[in-house]
Amino acid sequence: MSKYVKNLIAGHLRERLDGVDAALLVNVIGLDANANNHLRAELQSKDINLMVIKNSLAARATEGTALSPMFVGLNGTAAICWGSEDVVSLAKEVSRLAGEEQYEAFEPRGGVMDGEPLTAEQVAAVSKWPTRTEQLSILLGQILSPGANLSGQLIGPGSALASQIEQRGEDDEDDEGGEKEGQEGQED
Repeated sequence: MSKYVKNLIAGHLRERLDGVDAALLVNVIGLDANANNHLRAELQSKDINLMVIKNSLAARATEGTALSPMFVGLNGTAAICWGSEDVVSLAKEVSRLAGEEQYEAFEPRGGVMDGEPLTAEQVAAVSKWPTRTEQLSILLGQILSPGANLSGQLIGPGSALASQIEQRGEDDEDDEGGEKEGQEGQED
């Protein structure tokens, strides 16, 4: 391949990966054509891109970006996965698919997150983290919890007092009703 063609391909890869700051390397060697197509369709339905790339061209295309540590010392064939809501969602989906029997050759090989390279074991660990949505719901619960506790503490005594007043009012009505019936019986 001529240097001109390599530069064209590297430029195209650079454009496709523009703005991507986290990605995973996966192995797709060993998948038959049907499994490969099903895998790509499943990934695409989750807004995850999968691209088989030549290591030297990928290293050239990602030079100076957050993805460049992913290709340092990379040997063998690799495919890059990127997309999804965040890197945790990406790792969860890749790990889930790697565990399925029909995609047994598909496995994570590493990746990059926040400019730091990840090993396959670290990808498995990241897949167990809460996703961005889950983290936001946990944070929201922690923010709202003190207010909910305070509200319950303020409303609790007032509610108890209102219940006691209501009960006392009902008791008074019963006493008055009983006296009137007794008086009516005496008059007859």
